[in-house]
Amino acid sequence: MKTRWLLILGLMSLISATPGIPKARAAGAEASGRNVFIVPIREEIGPQLVYIVRRGVKEAMDAKADLLILDMETDGGRISTTEDIIQILGNFKGTTVTYVNKRAFSAGSFIAVATQKIYMAPQSVIGAAAPVMMAADGSGIQDIPGTAGIKIKSGVRALVRGTAEKNGYNTDVVEAMIDTNKEVIIDGHTINKSGDILTLTDTEAAKKYGKPPKPLLSSGTVDSMDGLLKELGYANAQVTRVEPTGAEKIGAWINAISPLLLIVGIAGIYIEIKFPGLVIPAVVAVVAFLLYFLGGYIAGLSGMGWIVIFVIGLALLISELFVHPGTVLPGVLGLILIMVSLVMSMVDVYPGMPAMPSLPQLKLPLENIAIAFMGSVVIIAILARVLPRTSIYRSLVSQSASGVTSVMEQQQEQASRVGQTGVAISNLRPGGKAQFGEQILDVITQGELIAKGQSVRIIRHSGTEAVVEIAA
Repeated sequence: MKTRWLLILGLMSLISATPGIPKARAAGAEASGRNVFIVPIREEIGPQLVYIVRRGVKEAMDAKADLLILDMETDGGRISTTEDIIQILGNFKGTTVTYVNKRAFSAGSFIAVATQKIYMAPQSVIGAAAPVMMAADGSGIQDIPGTAGIKIKSGVRALVRGTAEKNGYNTDVVEAMIDTNKEVIIDGHTINKSGDILTLTDTEAAKKYGKPPKPLLSSGTVDSMDGLLKELGYANAQVTRVEPTGAEKIGAWINAISPLLLIVGIAGIYIEIKFPGLVIPAVVAVVAFLLYFLGGYIAGLSGMGWIVIFVIGLALLISELFVHPGTVLPGVLGLILIMVSLVMSMVDVYPGMPAMPSLPQLKLPLENIAIAFMGSVVIIAILARVLPRTSIYRSLVSQSASGVTSVMEQQQEQASRVGQTGVAISNLRPGGKAQFGEQILDVITQGELIAKGQSVRIIRHSGTEAVVEIAA
């Protein structure tokens, strides 16, 4: 049993030390002393894009980059994802720019106004940002009906209006991309008529109005990324392009089921500790926890160092259960390290931020932990009652805890122990160790706490553990 757990811990430690997602590629390393990061905004704006943007922003902050450019070509996507990306961009303290490379529709235009400047390629377009939904019959998209549509549009307008105000854009222009009832007239020119959704070409977006003249939305039209860098004064800067790895979609799927992975991991460890001899639950638990940590790593939330903390915590817990039962401190410390590692592996921390996360940063991981804890309690309660009675258990457990006797011999030996009295050699809370004659057994009470040195009696068995009560 101890050897198996040592092998498992060694495997997890080895995997935690493997190389991770490659860093972004740097190019044009002229000795200008200035750094530029380019992050692609491509295809649908979904959870996998959050991971790319987060990774790009964190690497740019680590490199103390001066400029972050979003290279955008998208038809839009999810509002929730857009909010996440806008929040992530807010962590970068340098200059942020969007380069509309062909089109920035819907959520793409929201993200664009979250940067300090917008530039556009020739014949590119931006706008058409009204929230829509997929038709029930799958035939296409349609407006969100009724009160729900009104609430969503109101929330989106507030989000984008606040972002546009922060970066100095005309909020009327941005709202006209969302609200069909928004009419925009500037200097006597009708920019958008009521009933229309505003979409601007590169020339329309760059046209100047007002006194003093100010671009409608775009700071200018440039024909390429190199042209943009020259326009911004970064022609000789070191340019780093953040490349999608293909792992982002896998990470999005893993993180979507992270509470389930925790439930599987906890249940697997419980089964292995409760019923020594089953190898499959331990392997499944290791895979589930590794996937959980891998999801956080791919998402750009944390480094793989937290899996090392998890392994240390698990080792201390195993030490408490099998090596030094009743010492308490290793078990308590192990549980703390396990809990901290599971939470912190999903906390979004940026370079330069305080080491102690804020409550908003802890919200998602704590929700996942709470869901996993409640689910694990239910699953473990069911397994504790059902598993020992199944044919699967009888067929898989070919050895007892000592690895010598058969299942039938073990059951006969357990039956012969019922009624024996002994002494608790550790505090039973409710599990621990007790000595019966020359034999030391893993025991568990029915819930009460029994102090070390007190006499106990075996009343039955649960799996490989003897259930005891205080002897009269």
